[in-house]
Amino acid sequence: MNAAPADQIRLLDVQNLDVRLTQLAHRRKNLPELAELTTLEADLTQQRDLLVAAQTEESDTSREQTKAEADVDQVRQRAARDQKRLDSGAVSSPKDLENLQRELTSLAKRQGDLEDVVLEVMERRETAQERVRELTDRVEAIQAKVDDATSRRDAAHAEIDAEVATVNKERELTVADIPEALVTLYDRIRTKQGGIGAARLYQRRCEGCRLELDITELNDVRAAAADAVVRCENCSRILVRTPDSGL
Repeated sequence: MNAAPADQIRLLDVQNLDVRLTQLAHRRKNLPELAELTTLEADLTQQRDLLVAAQTEESDTSREQTKAEADVDQVRQRAARDQKRLDSGAVSSPKDLENLQRELTSLAKRQGDLEDVVLEVMERRETAQERVRELTDRVEAIQAKVDDATSRRDAAHAEIDAEVATVNKERELTVADIPEALVTLYDRIRTKQGGIGAARLYQRRCEGCRLELDITELNDVRAAAADAVVRCENCSRILVRTPDSGL
């Protein structure tokens, strides 16, 4: 393939732009905010799960407290009715009086036991409520960090995307002045060779593979016409000759 030396040199400009695009893509993929968000979101998920568990426990103890208080109230009402009967003098039989007093004693003990249960449940509920408040604060704090990291990530993405658009536009303008066949060859080689399709020959060294050409390769390059598109024998990339090639 033949191409004007100026077109071959412009190919190096295209290569530089493609390297920049690769760098931008790598930067976008490896933003520190992305790793930060991964860690924060994992922590947020864990804390939310703990919060749900705490809220469930608080809800369960709330129902348990309501039931225990209802049990106390039921015993209290029954004791009040019995006490009213006793005070009214309606029960005259000694045996009935004895049974009524025995029941009042039993109800008093039962009420005391149930009130102890209420206190124990209330303590557990207060502990659960404190845990809910603590975890709620923790979730909100982590969410604020997530929001901040997300904002910084989006800003970085916008900045990178804007630069990518600028570089792509510059590449389009540069490629427009180069023969299509040469660009097609360059793109094919670039795809196979890790993103580098053309390299400068500098001081007898290919800047694509960083190897120095041996005497036979140098003689072949020296003998090639100025518009001949030469390739590196080592890496197959297009070898662009410049005044600094050392030929």
